[in-house]
Amino acid sequence: MLSMNKKLTKSTKSIFEQIMRLDDAGNEFWSARDLSKILDYADYRNFKTVITKATESCKNSGFNVQNHIVGFTEMVLIGSGAERQVDDTKLSRYTCYLILQNADPSKAVVAQGQTYFAVQTRLQEIKQMDDYNILSSEDEKRLFLSNELRRHNSQLAEAAQNAGVISNMDYAVFQNHGYKGLYGGLDAKAIHSQKGLKNNQHILDHMGSTELAANLFRATQT
Repeated sequence: MLSMNKKLTKSTKSIFEQIMRLDDAGNEFWSARDLSKILDYADYRNFKTVITKATESCKNSGFNVQNHIVGFTEMVLIGSGAERQVDDTKLSRYTCYLILQNADPSKAVVAQGQTYFAVQTRLQEIKQMDDYNILSSEDEKRLFLSNELRRHNSQLAEAAQNAGVISNMDYAVFQNHGYKGLYGGLDAKAIHSQKGLKNNQHILDHMGSTELAANLFRATQT
């Protein structure tokens, strides 16, 4: 991603990877209790409210909630070797992304988590596409993702117009909110500056395949 975020991206990504678990079938998931600690929720009961919002978002997006959010119990140490059974929730990558979208982006760990789960969720989807899997070079992958992003941006512009976003200025503001959500509060102008681009250079033409995948996820979700 952007140079100013390299150090944070590296550290927070390792945090999210470290708390990832695998179930008996080898499927990855995140424990809601583990994630709540990473996101600095002192009281797990407050985090349950965030899970409820993510559940509604998942349902409204047409996904089967049971594939993304599943309750379970486990034994945890409470001191002196004693154990106690606690309730927890298994969260998919997509659910973690939904949760982070509703968290406070002013926190560095939240901003980095939003980018991490956006990238990983979209990359997982892309890796399942036959047309993408046959590509071997970074340039081929960038071209493929650029074309996909332009196609989705065109659909997004049409959807925005139908929703009442009419003028070019309105659409620029609309797009900027999408960038801010993905880049920890940075708008298009700030991203352009961080990349050291000239006025006639376009942001999307100066992204690697991973960053393009994240922006493709942003466009499809928006």
